[in-house]
Amino acid sequence: MSANQLINIVFPNSISLHIKREDLLHPIISGNKFRKLKYNLEEAKNKNQKVLLTFGGAFSNHIVAVAGAGAEYGFQTIGIIRGEELQNKIADNPTLVQAQQFGMKFVFISREQYRKKENSDFIKNLKTEFGEFYLIPEGGTNELAIKGCEEILSNSDSEFTHICSSVGTGGTISGIINSSSITQKIIGFSSLKGDFLQNDIAKFANKQNWSINCDYHFGGYGKVTEELIHFINDFYLKYDIHLDPIYTGKMMFGILNLIESNYFPANSKILAIHTGGLQGIAGMNNALEKKGKTKIII
Repeated sequence: MSANQLINIVFPNSISLHIKREDLLHPIISGNKFRKLKYNLEEAKNKNQKVLLTFGGAFSNHIVAVAGAGAEYGFQTIGIIRGEELQNKIADNPTLVQAQQFGMKFVFISREQYRKKENSDFIKNLKTEFGEFYLIPEGGTNELAIKGCEEILSNSDSEFTHICSSVGTGGTISGIINSSSITQKIIGFSSLKGDFLQNDIAKFANKQNWSINCDYHFGGYGKVTEELIHFINDFYLKYDIHLDPIYTGKMMFGILNLIESNYFPANSKILAIHTGGLQGIAGMNNALEKKGKTKIII
């Protein structure tokens, strides 16, 4: 199935919602991770680097994507993982199990150490320990990632009045903003609690036609509610499209809620970017099961 497949859902007032299936780009390096890694992998090869090193949390889509890319394109991979307590719990974590199967070596560090991930001395110490490597930042966001994300939109997407994306580190939406038309409205749905992404996005975005909606984080990053889980399951049963609970589920809930609230003008054509991240469902379901909560259909 093509990643450019558009699922069209029509609402009252001639409002239409289309979903661009970026999650279908690659079975492992899914959606925006494929876009973010594309030019970083080229740069690593151009620099004759053999090792990719990156950072991530226990259920990180980025960690799996880098591990999968390493296995497919011939790189060794090292994942600096937030949380020392996870070292003896790999088998209980579907994300880490999958990344390990792709050959990724893990280094588990404390949350205090993890906050130094952009510190030059910290990076220098990693190079002393592991030798030369190509550094990919947490979440994959850098200038080369933005370049890749600028390719999410195609010329045919100029017909849409609104383009919606989930937001984590801000890289994906920055690329979308850069390749959008100035007349289009770009809406980011933050998966994090708090409004602190504006400056990060402004560093990379070359237009002012965007806004961040912080009303649908459902408690913050990695947090879910019964309402969100039921929405994700109902959406799948209705449209045969899986949504992940960290990013796309929250975005789609927000879009539909805004449509119902008459936020979008009549005749709006909305394009929602499905950025993937479905590997995280297994880990979330493990946590939900332990709490006796409803699980996500997979």
